[in-house]
Amino acid sequence: MATRDAAHAGSWYTDSKSRLSSQLDEWLDAVPAETTPIGTQSSQQGQVSIPTKGARAIIAPHAGYSYSGPAAAWAYKAVDWANAKRVFLLGPSHHYYLTGAATTDFEYYATPLGNLTVDTKLADEIAKSWGLEKMPADVDEAEHSLEMQLPYIYKMLSLNYSSHSSFPTLIPIMVGNTTPAKERDYGRLLAPYLSDPSNIFVISSDFCHWGSRFRYTYYQPSSPSASPQNLRSSSAVPSSWPIHKSIAAVDQESMDAVETGSHEEFVGQLERTGNTVCGRHPIGVFMAAVEAAEGMQEGSGVFRFVRYERSGLVESVRDSSVSYASAFAVF
Repeated sequence: MATRDAAHAGSWYTDSKSRLSSQLDEWLDAVPAETTPIGTQSSQQGQVSIPTKGARAIIAPHAGYSYSGPAAAWAYKAVDWANAKRVFLLGPSHHYYLTGAATTDFEYYATPLGNLTVDTKLADEIAKSWGLEKMPADVDEAEHSLEMQLPYIYKMLSLNYSSHSSFPTLIPIMVGNTTPAKERDYGRLLAPYLSDPSNIFVISSDFCHWGSRFRYTYYQPSSPSASPQNLRSSSAVPSSWPIHKSIAAVDQESMDAVETGSHEEFVGQLERTGNTVCGRHPIGVFMAAVEAAEGMQEGSGVFRFVRYERSGLVESVRDSSVSYASAFAVF
């Protein structure tokens, strides 16, 4: 009965069961019943109710909870958990280099709130049919993009199911540095699972990582006729368009690209701006899956962003920030 330890509890988030449960409740309660989503497409669609009937996929951030916990609540509260039996968890690899994807050999994933059960049979089937690696135990436990979603998943299941024994199972998939073609290949393999209303999909991603420590100092001027540049310590930035406004504009373009539902559009925007969306590959896999799925109604599976926050507002090239965006998709 191998259990993955909650390796980041006590550092990235509290290891106190009662304190963690209270924090998650507080952040979920702070999400209003209605909000106007950001992004070109979502703004045109106006107000949405949260939770949203038929919402079965989300993008949620994965930084330390003091930074991204409140933003992630917007994604998790949007989910329609009524018929869930499985939760597919897709996240990027931060420490282990692979050009494909990998799943787990663990039977349980621990959280301070309780354990989540892995659907080992399906995980093994997917590993075999997709040609996936199995993550070594130390790699699995080192990857925070998967772990940071687990307490929220447990919390939402505890709020929607009467007993732990009735909780949906988990299928973790770590997506590596994949090419667009490989994302389409994995998308075609994931696509059949989208049609099952009992499957929930959690895509783990932060958005722009800006600053010299992230090797990304891209600056997009406010004027469309002006050329973007990579800032240096000596670069002059107009006070009317500080760096944080450029970051928001680039993130907005990335979110707009996701909201088109076009995998090619998203890949193209990232190639043009270099935006450091760390979950770009799992997002790409999911978008490719929606495009490959048969019998999907128009607009099904297309993300709508409901929250955008940052760790700070960058004013100087010496500063840095990470962006957190939350979205949901209805089927």
